[in-house]
Amino acid sequence: MISLFFSILASTLIFIVFKLFSKYNINTFQAIVVNYIVACICGLLAYSGDLSIREIPGQPWFVYTLGLGITFIVVFNLMALTTQRSGLSVVSVATKMSLVIPVVFGLWYYKESLGIFKATGIVLALVAVYFASIKNKDGLKIQRSNLIFPVLVFLGSGFIDTSIKYLENSYVATDEVPVFSATIFAAAGSLGLISLIFLALKGSIRIDIKNIIGGIFLGVPNYFSVYFLVEALRSGMLESSGIFTVNNVAIVMLSTLVGILLFKEKLIVKNWIGIIIAVVSILLITIDFNV
Repeated sequence: MISLFFSILASTLIFIVFKLFSKYNINTFQAIVVNYIVACICGLLAYSGDLSIREIPGQPWFVYTLGLGITFIVVFNLMALTTQRSGLSVVSVATKMSLVIPVVFGLWYYKESLGIFKATGIVLALVAVYFASIKNKDGLKIQRSNLIFPVLVFLGSGFIDTSIKYLENSYVATDEVPVFSATIFAAAGSLGLISLIFLALKGSIRIDIKNIIGGIFLGVPNYFSVYFLVEALRSGMLESSGIFTVNNVAIVMLSTLVGILLFKEKLIVKNWIGIIIAVVSILLITIDFNV
């Protein structure tokens, strides 16, 4: 349970850092690129196994981590585009609703259990994500021409979570989790760095020290959010379908509460309903596992 708690906490810290980005006018793209590099360094520093850097390309999970790293940065850009066109609430819902994909994969591929409590908990978790994420009384409004972007965010986020579960279960040794995570971030950071250098040479952007500092503060919790998620998946406390559901809905719930306490955000009735439903869904899923 400790690993899951720290994964949720780290993901909530990411939310806090992103909120501070807007306050201090930090360029998100620059900070994101630095964040991936910092997260990679964190993984390498945390790794204490026998595998040397030169041996990493020979690992069975290496090619997959390259693909995941590319997906990380592509999904981030899709999230930024969706925010611009449809708003932050749409991105939040699309990202967290994507838990459906790894949950269904766990139920189908790993033949995980689906009791009445767990099934009800998963459905309520989706309802909770929606209600806790919307910030206006009219709900979400998406123009038909922009619908493809949240759909791609949904699919991309779900693909990332599902791939992490599959790879950690099939290819990654217990002591390789830090270097496995570091390689994913290295791939994302390399692609982002190439883009950043290209834009800088064109004169389209100017590198600012505050963006680098912002990336450092983002990179540390980002690494631990992935590291502790993998550890939680391996802990046996819940099946993967339960882990992803509890993780996502708890992040939404805690981030909403942090928004109230630290940033004085005002919640509408639907948000409070979402928080209450989130608590109920978590209880149902954990009860189902212990029955």
